[in-house]
Amino acid sequence: MSDSRHPDPSTVAALRADLAAAGYTAGAVRAAWGGLADDAIGRGLLAPARRALGGRTDPLALLSRTLFLGDAAGVADLDAALPTAGAAGLAALGLTRIDGDTATPTVLVRPQDYTDADGSGHWWIVSDLDEAALGGPLPTGHVLGVGGASLTLAGLQLDTPAQRVLDLGTGCGIQALRARRSAPHVVATDVSERALELTVLNAALNDVDGIEVRHGSLFEPVAGEEFDRVVSNPPFVITPRVAGVPEYEYRDAGFAGDDLVAAFVSGVGDVLAPGGTAQLLGNWEYRNDRDGLDRVRDWVAASAQPLDAWIVERERLDPLAYAELWVRDGGTTPGSPDYARLIDAWLADFDARGVTAVGFGYLLLRRTPIGMPPLARYEKISQPVGGTLGTHLASALAAWDRLGLLDDDALAEVTAVVSADVTEARHHRPGAEEPSVIELHQGGGFGRVLNVDPALAALVGACDGDLPLGVLIDAIADLLEVDAVPLRADLLPRVRELVFTGFLRLG
Repeated sequence: MSDSRHPDPSTVAALRADLAAAGYTAGAVRAAWGGLADDAIGRGLLAPARRALGGRTDPLALLSRTLFLGDAAGVADLDAALPTAGAAGLAALGLTRIDGDTATPTVLVRPQDYTDADGSGHWWIVSDLDEAALGGPLPTGHVLGVGGASLTLAGLQLDTPAQRVLDLGTGCGIQALRARRSAPHVVATDVSERALELTVLNAALNDVDGIEVRHGSLFEPVAGEEFDRVVSNPPFVITPRVAGVPEYEYRDAGFAGDDLVAAFVSGVGDVLAPGGTAQLLGNWEYRNDRDGLDRVRDWVAASAQPLDAWIVERERLDPLAYAELWVRDGGTTPGSPDYARLIDAWLADFDARGVTAVGFGYLLLRRTPIGMPPLARYEKISQPVGGTLGTHLASALAAWDRLGLLDDDALAEVTAVVSADVTEARHHRPGAEEPSVIELHQGGGFGRVLNVDPALAALVGACDGDLPLGVLIDAIADLLEVDAVPLRADLLPRVRELVFTGFLRLG
């Protein structure tokens, strides 16, 4: 990109105005080519979208072809679609290459919707041409656009206010833009100069200030500094370190196995302010009989600063499935000359370390607040999760902190309310009066389903905020004709779990 760390402000402003005037938004683009074509694009198939646009020559259709799909366009047509910036403006920003009367995209500029606790809106995100636009494998210096993983992390970001946020491995800058909505200053780092260039351009194109970019690996660019929050979609993909295996900057940082995630987890405490949080996506290997989450525990324990840890494994792949996923991700398809060779390289690499599976999931770490009990939660959650989780995670941390100040006697004096998204299901054997299974279903958060016994079900059902928990438990003990003391000892720890996971809210 020309003068890419300092794109011309007037040209960027002109492009922004033209994109807005053309109605170039995610919703408008999807409506222009329909749901089927939109799904096909997600699978790397562009022909249905091109066909749906047909011979339309309006600005939205032209921009969708050129900036979203990566098709060449006539200079005169672009001048008409972008009356302020024109084709020359795109070229000046490094977004197209002009040859005579034809402008050929060198990047994609795609609209992206967002929704968070402060509202909703959209961004335009510049990224490198993808496999579909290139018609072949990606170059190793490729800067990825907005994909499933980046949207997942954006939805996981806590929405509580912060002063300074570090986006480590920023890529195209999507996490930095998201973090900037809750913090006045974001530092975005990457080992790729190209990624930093695109991050600067994306911030400018969306008229967002307060994002500072720095070049370097892991925590080197911010050594000695502290942040309230760190977010990272790091290049964590496990790649064989042998000749002939491509190393893509957007997914591969040059570490062996899962050493990159281990280095992040063990080192992030040094750049977190007390009580500061870190959120990232990552992989961890299962080796022989060693559970992957137990290995993550070791990384947390290796931190020089005490860390709270909430680790959620969302998926686990065997070595072959993992190899196939990332070989295809690089644009090498089954049946192509290199496919079998690359798959075998991955399998040999896994075999050398005794890897039996690879877990993928979310990591939420926090520099443990002084005087608070540490949070150590490692769980496997495979059910589908709808919506964003940032608000839920923030609420869980706040609940943990409050519960940490309450012993059981103090907790018994507090009221509680059932969360609005919680429902109860009872299952009966045919002809039986009493249910054989009672379940609590969570509509939000992680969508948990809990089996509960009649005593806990009765307590949850009675939590309307009027009476303290201890009074309710005593009443349930009378109803069940059991001793209230052991019933309290049994129910109050489970109440803590229900509060943390969001089934109950303390009054």
